Amino acid sequence: MLKEKWKSFTDSLSYWQKVALVCLCGVIVGLGILFAYLLRMHTYLVGDDPAACVNCHIMSPYYATWSRSSHGRDATCNDCHVPHQNIASKYLFKGMDGMKHVAYFVTDAEPQVMRAQTLSAQVIMDNCIRCHTQLNQEFVKTGRISYMMARRGEGKACWDCHRQVPHGGMNSLSSTPNAETQVPLPASPVPEWLHGLLGGGSR
Repeated sequence: MLKEKWKSFTDSLSYWQKVALVCLCGVIVGLGILFAYLLRMHTYLVGDDPAACVNCHIMSPYYATWSRSSHGRDATCNDCHVPHQNIASKYLFKGMDGMKHVAYFVTDAEPQVMRAQTLSAQVIMDNCIRCHTQLNQEFVKTGRISYMMARRGEGKACWDCHRQVPHGGMNSLSSTPNAETQVPLPASPVPEWLHGLLGGGSR
């Protein structure tokens, strides 16, 4: 059905309209590829390198505080911030969360201090319990409840007691003023020749 409609549509076009349609599709695909390259999407898809998170400069304070915390020795961003039940849930969550961050960034709507929203908070608490099972199931009650139970007042979330772990002191972006000098920021994707045309402006 759809194939027949497409054939009927293309048959009704003149030669130059078909050329224009092909060019338009090429421009859309090309811009999509350029957009993915500028956002360095490939770095999020492969591996667990925390340096991928500082593709966006706003993440610099979070990388800097994590790298100097106890978690910086043993856990990556993905260890805490994505689900680990199976590979499908991991990549589905990464895709959804990543597009949400992109939407905030391109609309200039990111807050001064980012806080985990409900779905992210559930994932983070599940991962706290997954890594610290004996501690928070045998010695304290936290590991025997879910994040939603904690929200209903049936217990505490992990960070109710451990607010400073692993991004201690993150009350505002200005609380880590030198963060960008302490993280492995990626090189600018803008070619040198274009930098020259723009007057050598900083990225």
